Amino acid sequence: MVVLVSLVLFVLGMVLAAVGSRLAGRCATWCFALCGFPMWVVGGTVASLCVALPQLMLAFLASGLSITALAVGAALAGAVVDIGLVLSFRLIRRDVVVFRGEFVRKCLLLLAACLVLLVFVRDGLLSYTGVGLLMALFVLFVLESIVYQHHFVYSDAPGAEELLTAQPGKSLCLGTIRSTEDGTMRFPAMSILNSLKNLGGILLGGALLTAGAYALVVASVSLANLTGTIQALWAAGMLSLGFALPLLAEALSHPLGSVWKRFAERCRIYPPVAFPMHILNAAILNITLVLPIASLMYRRRLPVGEQFRSYEVPACILMTLVLLVPALVRRRLYRWQGVACLGIYLVYLAAVLLAPRAGA
Repeated sequence: MVVLVSLVLFVLGMVLAAVGSRLAGRCATWCFALCGFPMWVVGGTVASLCVALPQLMLAFLASGLSITALAVGAALAGAVVDIGLVLSFRLIRRDVVVFRGEFVRKCLLLLAACLVLLVFVRDGLLSYTGVGLLMALFVLFVLESIVYQHHFVYSDAPGAEELLTAQPGKSLCLGTIRSTEDGTMRFPAMSILNSLKNLGGILLGGALLTAGAYALVVASVSLANLTGTIQALWAAGMLSLGFALPLLAEALSHPLGSVWKRFAERCRIYPPVAFPMHILNAAILNITLVLPIASLMYRRRLPVGEQFRSYEVPACILMTLVLLVPALVRRRLYRWQGVACLGIYLVYLAAVLLAPRAGA
């Protein structure tokens, strides 16, 4: 009976976290636009941050409760799932188009964040120097995101070289897609009523997200204790996969069709063509923002278990290199990169489940 209640609480937490993060993100985007911020600034800051809201809230609560395995696992495993599952399926579909310079810089940022973890995690603890470097990379990430959004809005800017993976006979272009009517950033008329509605949406979304994250923490700890497994397994497996499901549905164009599809389209905070870059952004934020926030909440050096150092960080490095090298050498993206990243993710998942490391 306890296991059933914990599973129901786990699923409920996933739903609340997904709905709350999308609702809060959409309403926050509208409020920032209402305050007069240019859309390319909003897209480079608020829209990027909202993609990683579930992991951020869960790590915030878990580290505050000293459940560091869940906090670190949700961040690092989340980065692996974002690239190895969500972005890989988008590459396999061959409808990815990004700016080459921004894509390369973001991959380099992700590599730098992983190297910081390799160098500054000593005796299983993330040093304060490492936390500071991760925060510096986060600041650099925000600046790069703003520049990317500026190029995205003003596509005729010089030096905006595009990378794409198109199906044979199909041409993709940021400028062409951007000119279509996709309803991405349509906002209601600016009025007091709509302003109050969106402020209420932020509060409601934040409350749902907080409740969902807390339910996930409680359910994950309970299930780990009941099944005799380490908490890192739940963070690396169930939590990270659950957070990725809404993004995976979007990557596959909602193959089953559902109420979530209509809700996601109504709460869209970025253009569909920018989806691959936001997935890469989410992976970077999981390391450069979620981990430092968890460390600050823990108020001591953050433990990073052997499992994370042995599985998550190397997997993330390998997948980033798979994405980076063809973009640098061949100046394009390929379908085989998605297959390779998916293969790395499956090997990583099998290793995590079948051969968990001690000290996680």
